[in-house]
Amino acid sequence: MDRLLYLNRLLQRTRVFTRLFRKKRKLSSSQIIILGFSSVILLGTGLLMLPFSSRQGTATPFFDALFTSTSAVCVTGLVIYDTASYWSDFGQMILMLLIQVGGMGVITVAALFSILSGRKISLMQRSTMQEAISAPKVGGIVRLTGFIVKTALVTEFLGAAVMSPVFVRDFGIRGFWMALFHSVSAFCNAGFDLMGVRSRFSSLTGYSSEPVINLVIMLLIIIGGIGFLTWDDIRTKRWHLHKYRMQSKVILGTTAILLLIPALFFYFYEFKALEPVERFWASVFQAVTPRTAGFNTVNLSDMSEAGLSIVIVLMLIGGSPGSTAGGMKTTTVAVLFAAAVSTFSRNEDTHLFGRRVEQEVVKNAATILIMYAVLFFTGGLVISIAEGLPMLDCLFEAASAIGTVGLSMGITAELGGLSRGILILLMFLGRVGGLTLVFAAMSGTRTNVSKLPREKITVG
Repeated sequence: MDRLLYLNRLLQRTRVFTRLFRKKRKLSSSQIIILGFSSVILLGTGLLMLPFSSRQGTATPFFDALFTSTSAVCVTGLVIYDTASYWSDFGQMILMLLIQVGGMGVITVAALFSILSGRKISLMQRSTMQEAISAPKVGGIVRLTGFIVKTALVTEFLGAAVMSPVFVRDFGIRGFWMALFHSVSAFCNAGFDLMGVRSRFSSLTGYSSEPVINLVIMLLIIIGGIGFLTWDDIRTKRWHLHKYRMQSKVILGTTAILLLIPALFFYFYEFKALEPVERFWASVFQAVTPRTAGFNTVNLSDMSEAGLSIVIVLMLIGGSPGSTAGGMKTTTVAVLFAAAVSTFSRNEDTHLFGRRVEQEVVKNAATILIMYAVLFFTGGLVISIAEGLPMLDCLFEAASAIGTVGLSMGITAELGGLSRGILILLMFLGRVGGLTLVFAAMSGTRTNVSKLPREKITVG
């Protein structure tokens, strides 16, 4: 009898354990996104470690390959080795594929393979796709995914076709490959370049006054950075701006402001030694590229502290939701600014383009701002202490990492293991999004509906 009772209790405990295990196996959308990016980064690391991925034919150390793979998948552009002179053609191909997957999104690429194979996409998968591309609703998500892939590939092909004559003129037949690589890198806001064949870590400084390269790269950065939902509005509603989603109006308006004001500042206060035409291209390009792209056509170390501070702010803001760009996002800044205006106007609600913004959105925006500020400052501070480098240079590097930009003051290659580890973490957090990480960690916890007693506190 005792044995039967013991076996019965053991069976009950086994059933309870099985239920808990099954429950834990059900991953949330945020957890799936994080696992997806992590898996691609590790796969890229393994491929980059292969001897034939480097020009020397030697295996790349794990930590260096991990840093490069993270930078590519998170479309950042910070590098330890010069891309053109260190990586072989195979290694460069792997980097371009990692950039493409990271730019369009791991979930989007996975969904594409499911669609092409004819497999039915479940509701859970559609929900994950919705969160991955910041879509407003699950309905039509498969159609939107197809539009994203087509837009990305067509835009990159057109960009490569326009730049090919310039690169073929300078590099011969290899110019076709260089045009494609830079087109993918620009559209995905990655900032990886192959200009190291001229001078290591030179980026696009050799094309500072070349109209075709400047214009195409900037257009690709902007197109990739404003988000696919915005382009869906442009495609379906054309010039009827009043019919656009409020989010699209906010993105377009904020993007225009963040391009115009820095460009004017750079033109009148930074590049005075350049000729007028080169000065114009340098000013506009440096206003565009901090929005998570990572290319540069001038030596950043020649800029003043005021100019570098503006670049840091632009890097932290980044691009727009549902785009290839990283950063806090333009909508976050717009919502916080609108909330401040509402406070000054003594309005109870936050308004944008004649619409009311939910308080939860304002809280999320404030949370994102604080998270980015803390991570940015802490990362820069630790790197400065660990390496004994100027604080501004380290803050610049930290902003570049968490904003997934890739611009550098030239200190990345000399950083120690701790500092590189911090940059890897910042790049990953900047790409998947701070809130995604928090929601993934808190997945399965119950919402606390109880309320504590209210008491006033004075702020400001």
